[in-house]
Amino acid sequence: MKSWIPKALQYLEKSLGKVAVELNELDWKEAISPNNAKLCQHISAFANMPGGGFIVFGIKNNTKEVIGLSSNEANAIVDKFASLCRDGVEPLVSIDYSIEKFQEKEVLIIYIKESAVKPVFLHGKTVEDSFIRSGGSTRKASRQDVGALMLNSKSPTWEELHASKLLTEIEVIDLLDFSKILELLNKPTPANLPEIIKWLEDEKMLVNADGKGYYITNFGAITAAKDLKHFDGLVRKSIRLIKYEGKNKAGASKEFPGNKGYAIGFEALITFIKGLLDDSEVIKNALRVNTSVYPEIAIRELVANTLIHQDFTIRGAGPMVEIFDDRIVFTNPGKLLPSKKIDRLIRTTPESRNEILAAAFRRYNICEERGSGFEKAVIEIELFGLPPLKIEELENSFRVTMYAPKAYAEMTSDERIEAAYQHAVITYFADGGFNNASLRERFGMHDKQASQISLLIKEAIEAGKIKPKEEGNVSKKFSKYVPYWA
Repeated sequence: MKSWIPKALQYLEKSLGKVAVELNELDWKEAISPNNAKLCQHISAFANMPGGGFIVFGIKNNTKEVIGLSSNEANAIVDKFASLCRDGVEPLVSIDYSIEKFQEKEVLIIYIKESAVKPVFLHGKTVEDSFIRSGGSTRKASRQDVGALMLNSKSPTWEELHASKLLTEIEVIDLLDFSKILELLNKPTPANLPEIIKWLEDEKMLVNADGKGYYITNFGAITAAKDLKHFDGLVRKSIRLIKYEGKNKAGASKEFPGNKGYAIGFEALITFIKGLLDDSEVIKNALRVNTSVYPEIAIRELVANTLIHQDFTIRGAGPMVEIFDDRIVFTNPGKLLPSKKIDRLIRTTPESRNEILAAAFRRYNICEERGSGFEKAVIEIELFGLPPLKIEELENSFRVTMYAPKAYAEMTSDERIEAAYQHAVITYFADGGFNNASLRERFGMHDKQASQISLLIKEAIEAGKIKPKEEGNVSKKFSKYVPYWA
């Protein structure tokens, strides 16, 4: 038995008692009205009510006598309600139904679910054409009522919106690679098609349209689509991978567009990027045997960050990875969230504009735990002796650049100071700060170069990037330094 049925029957008992009681939560009728506008008003009212409400068919209007109804009548009523919930109100309303025995007769109970997005109003109208339940009847909402509904509304995220038209179960399976997602979760394949579909619903990849079909959500498509070209609104969200010959865009280039959903295509994308890096002449010359110039963990985290944190509402732009002979550039549409600062992204308080996607990538073991992605990348970059990450916020995008190895003498003053700051952040959370020796080790320098590092520390302090952990410590050799905000 569905969990809502006992409550519906309890309301029905109360309403049809010795003294008839009109309830906000339930209405009963003999048959369905031919007046679609009136039915849409009822749908709006129940969908705007906390917990939703019920309409029961098969009860004589004037006498309260339970007369029941046939299965054909019930099916016709369900079909009409499903159609009106899709086409008669905005936003789309979900329903459920059941045929139950009541006083020895079969009645149809339609459960109109509360809408997360309020107010629900008549299709083609405005929010002022919303309805509510009051005193056991349906009435038009006042402006004060509409305002209260808006205060209790949850705006759907981009991930929850529909990416497809109404589809059958088979059409869903043709478009989504569910088996790869199950593999990432290390879960067995469900026994049959209905179980697979139910699991996809639980994963928020599908929305059930009242038993009439399914909508694939943006999250389902962007994560598990076999080919994003089959989703009109997501074609430009495919990741672009571009390999340039040389250190700028003037040289020849090759583009390798990725058409698969981000989760199911992630491992192949990382493998492909590594293959392109191995083909670089500059990289080859710098390589030791069986050693990559760029740490794979950093590549994984920065690619995942580019995919997860983009602003999907920016039309015509998608994530991009550009490979030059001396660097890799990761760019995604959208600026940082207002609460974020560029120099506080390492070990920052986790926050994402696409939380469903971010949580899924963690569950699928594609990226690290919340808030640790940039930290992992910077730690690996230090271990490989690379220049610091360059993090930039552009006019309408966010960009991170990872550079190939560069000697200390070849780095700019800004690069050295940024490296000292990123080292300060990492060591602050690990050991409480850094000293001259640990910063020398970060740059691969020997003891005789301690004076150069002392000068760098002085410049980083003057730039406002770091500060001494203990003010007034006269021993520069053993002094510790921390980020400016520590």
